Amino acid sequence: MQAVITGDLIDSTTFSASALNTILNAMNREFDCLKASMWAEFRLFRGDSFQGVIADPSLALDAALFIKTRVNMIPNEVKGKGLIDVKMAIGLGVIDLKRPSILESNGEAFQLSGRTLDVMKGDYPRLLLKTNNEDINDEFDVHFSLFDSLTSKWSVASAEVIYYMLKGLKEREIAAELGINQSAVNHRKKAANWDSIALLLERYRRVVTTLKQA
Repeated sequence: MQAVITGDLIDSTTFSASALNTILNAMNREFDCLKASMWAEFRLFRGDSFQGVIADPSLALDAALFIKTRVNMIPNEVKGKGLIDVKMAIGLGVIDLKRPSILESNGEAFQLSGRTLDVMKGDYPRLLLKTNNEDINDEFDVHFSLFDSLTSKWSVASAEVIYYMLKGLKEREIAAELGINQSAVNHRKKAANWDSIALLLERYRRVVTTLKQA
């Protein structure tokens, strides 16, 4: 079993060519980081969409949050539109056809991910999980709905702190990275509900690890 993430940049047509270039460059740099840290291969396609394979499916939610927070960290030039954001669908399953390019590969994980993203219309949901186990799907529909509610209140500052928390940095290290004091990091971490997000990550890993062993 492997994980496939398929995603779209939200409202990409509202960005100037310069802004879109900045966003796509940031995404590509994050894809390189994910490949180095967890063997996750991502490719951009159709200008504003992306797809990736994560070898260890228990790390797929980590990968999705790295992508989300990295994009959220970019200031939005379009006033009144909130954070720059992405929609993503995680599909878990087998990959039958492996081609040199992931965009030519196929299998259950690709189909579950791609079809799920296709039905994600409107502003929400922005993150969904699809497996061949409906009980797991139903559970994470609830989890990710709550996650969407939490992240809808984020600021760029919130996303920055969560991004570095995902990397395992301590508060003092994040403070040094952002040029702020440690108490400000702690405040932003609480405002972004890091403890709840950490619990979600832990639950996801535990469920997927059990699913792999079944």
